[in-house]
Amino acid sequence: MVEELRRKINGEEFDYQALLDYLREYNCPRDKVTDLLRRGAIIRVKKGIYIFGERYRRRPFSREALANMIYGPSYVSLDYALHYYGLIPERVEAMTSITCKRGRRFVTPVGLFIYRGIPMSAYQIGIDRVVLEGRRSFLIAIREKALADKIHDDRGTAIRTQAEMQAYLLHSLRIDAEELGRLDAEMLYLIADRYKSRKIRLLSGFVRRLGVRREGYE
Repeated sequence: MVEELRRKINGEEFDYQALLDYLREYNCPRDKVTDLLRRGAIIRVKKGIYIFGERYRRRPFSREALANMIYGPSYVSLDYALHYYGLIPERVEAMTSITCKRGRRFVTPVGLFIYRGIPMSAYQIGIDRVVLEGRRSFLIAIREKALADKIHDDRGTAIRTQAEMQAYLLHSLRIDAEELGRLDAEMLYLIADRYKSRKIRLLSGFVRRLGVRREGYE
């Protein structure tokens, strides 16, 4: 049965509906799901969300794809996305995401998933889709949006001047100045307008100056 299920489901991450589509010919599909879980053929990440057990995986499962599935609408952002793009040096264990709903936390067998809520006006800009092997994909903030989301979320940090923004980016987050200079200042300004955020406007101005300085050296 497991081998047939594996042939029917192409991805490593799937939901309860995908299971039912395969098990609908059985008299007691819920009992079959329980049996698959007991045998370790599948693992319940959260109610209604599953991955295949290690023995039956064709490839590593994607925590990014799972993050989109566990709570949505959402996209990967904040610290995890900043590390994903190589903007911050620290490895990030928790999977961090942004949602237009209220924030949530989920402790699962495959790690901690954290969701921060933002207004819909800010949610609808700066999202990219990454396509994975096996026709899978996930949504993630572009580099500029991930940093803007981080600055918005870090509400305990008071940033009122360009000097304070520089200290926060270069010393608190430890982002390389050259990498900051490659960001799109215009996109950051658009994101700041959606957020109605003075701090993100300061970020846009700081990045613009870095970019001009970088062009002057080239």
